[in-house]
Amino acid sequence: MRMTDIQRCGIRPGRLVEWTLSPRTLDIAAVLPEDVRPPAYIQESHIRTARSVRDDGLFVPTWLGAAFDIPGPVDLDVLQEALRCWTLRHETLRSGFRWTGDAGTPMRRFTLAPEEVSLHREDAGDFPDATRLARHLQDRFDTTADALRWPNLIYTAVVHDDGTSVYMAFDHSNVDAYSLYRIPAEIHELYAAGLTGRAVEHPPVGSYVDFCQAERAEADRIDGTHDIVGRWREFIQRCDGRLPSFPVDLGLTPGGGLPEQRLMREPLVGAADAAGFEAYCRPQGGSLVGILAATALIVHEIGGEPVYRTVVPFHTRTRSRWSQSVGWYVGGAPIEIPVERATDFPSALRTVREALHANRRLSRMPIDRVLRLLGTDFRPTSPDLYSIVSYTDSRDIPGSDRWTDLNAYGLLRVSYGDQVCAWVTRLREGLWFASRHPDTEMAHKNLRLYAERLRDVVTSAAREKGPA
Repeated sequence: MRMTDIQRCGIRPGRLVEWTLSPRTLDIAAVLPEDVRPPAYIQESHIRTARSVRDDGLFVPTWLGAAFDIPGPVDLDVLQEALRCWTLRHETLRSGFRWTGDAGTPMRRFTLAPEEVSLHREDAGDFPDATRLARHLQDRFDTTADALRWPNLIYTAVVHDDGTSVYMAFDHSNVDAYSLYRIPAEIHELYAAGLTGRAVEHPPVGSYVDFCQAERAEADRIDGTHDIVGRWREFIQRCDGRLPSFPVDLGLTPGGGLPEQRLMREPLVGAADAAGFEAYCRPQGGSLVGILAATALIVHEIGGEPVYRTVVPFHTRTRSRWSQSVGWYVGGAPIEIPVERATDFPSALRTVREALHANRRLSRMPIDRVLRLLGTDFRPTSPDLYSIVSYTDSRDIPGSDRWTDLNAYGLLRVSYGDQVCAWVTRLREGLWFASRHPDTEMAHKNLRLYAERLRDVVTSAAREKGPA
């Protein structure tokens, strides 16, 4: 899906309906015993960071969401049941955390049984103005899909004369991009089945709560002498004791407060150039390698750094049972690209391929576990630990052939942050670029230059004769 924000996903006026977990469900959750399965390290870091930033006096929304249309007249009762059934499939959506004391104390999980979960529907009224509706949805999502409350999800529908638009928001602790990609087709399938009274027989999906327990148990087996910890220690030392930022001038004042961010989003290239770029890069590992190689060269041109250091996000859905599961299945691998020695695109491709081959396995170990073992004070002051450039091929996701017709988007909340997060997504229509970055004139200028040069490199490689 194209990544965008709530203001630019084609919102139209209509009657707004909202669903949250019912008061009965909240009453049951309030007295549930502890679920001994712990949070994932990435979940705990995210929630503790939100609390740390909040304690510093700043509210930083970090929700993600999905938007898509349902054509024709809508049966809200059937849609509600489709949303409920989908929620029940994914255990993490009915699981939350309690604090046992102040910010330094453990987080305790609780989990509702499927039969304890029901939804409450509220008619929020007519919104004849699309801009006001978008603002209202953002405010509702900010306060409801919040890392420091539970439940931290909300489903909405805007009813039009010719169809209905669905907007769903979740705190990031429960979803990643792959989770969002699967939502439109799954809700459509459940809704269509409900209209005809047909049951949908889905095979069981793996529980992200189980994954959290297994991943944490594996991570807790290592100590500070482990090779992975040593590799991260050396990488961070070469980053001057920090995790890497995007190595261009972002116009930030040292010691200043957390800046507001802005979103850049646009098509990068069409389907033919996306295919040509993949074909060119395939001998060296494909489009991910190509995007990182291009980035290394471009940021060297803009910022002059001799080595491009970054943390590359990889999914951690290493077993088939996690493939359809909703959760935050993401790890990171550090790489270093000495651009002074990789002076052109073919040599940069080879250098990136070698770095990923050597370091990808490091993404299987949660970085938050590594940081604890390093014994360094990494008290987070920003919702992003580091800048990223991410590449995802979404063409094999069920229902992706209908995303354009259904006006389907992945939603990003752009609020505050001093890092750059960029996403390049392979769609059937081509490559889509989205980035959030500090809202300064210098950052906007340099990110605009980065996107334009990235387009140039992709197009040039796509139309090049011969393999890389």
